[in-house]
Amino acid sequence: MTALAIAVLVAVLFPVASLARDRKPVKLGAAALDSIAAPLNVDMIMRSDSIVGDTVFFSTDEPEPSAYDVWEEREVTFNPDPTRAVWLSALFPGLGQIYNRRYWKLPIVIGGYLGLGYATSWNNGMLNDYTRAYRDLMDTDPTTNSYMNFFPPNTDESTLDRTWLTNIMQSRKNYFRRNRDLCIIAMVGVYLLAMVDAYVDASLSHFDITPELSMDVQPAVFYETRGMRPAVGLNWAINF
Repeated sequence: MTALAIAVLVAVLFPVASLARDRKPVKLGAAALDSIAAPLNVDMIMRSDSIVGDTVFFSTDEPEPSAYDVWEEREVTFNPDPTRAVWLSALFPGLGQIYNRRYWKLPIVIGGYLGLGYATSWNNGMLNDYTRAYRDLMDTDPTTNSYMNFFPPNTDESTLDRTWLTNIMQSRKNYFRRNRDLCIIAMVGVYLLAMVDAYVDASLSHFDITPELSMDVQPAVFYETRGMRPAVGLNWAINF
């Protein structure tokens, strides 16, 4: 009977001793125990804490953070595609520069197009006026005299030299036609230049510019074998 009582006592006290070894016991009264256990969730008590009699055991072991909970800083290097930059620039001037993240070049491209577009429109309007005036001057209809719009209202047409007037109208017509054509050619040039700039900028976005690359320019004196006087020049050295 005594051996059986000892075995039961060991079976009861052994789990309690093992549990008390890893937990911090806090001795509480019955009223305090009820006030703590009431708002606690049953699952949380079974998972984190244990209550044995009037003693509450709080676990001191914190769970290890998951790999998804750890924030790691990443350095993402933007690598533009030269082919995509060219196609975007061909689709609309300036899109290639935006794709390459060279935003400061966008006002240059757009400003060049707006300026050349306005110059083309203005020169084309002047060309139309002088072309109509030259055509009216060359025909035989006296009612078509749009060329008089270039003179003050009180100017007498009979006092004008028609040969001189014909030369003036023709030269002005050719002048504004030339300016209009040059503006159109310049717009095409800006369009192609924007494409080339987008391609080159995307290709050289990761060009090595480490401190090992350097250029040194300094004056130097060179001695020529053909003459007695030395030559003065520049010594240009590239280190890489």
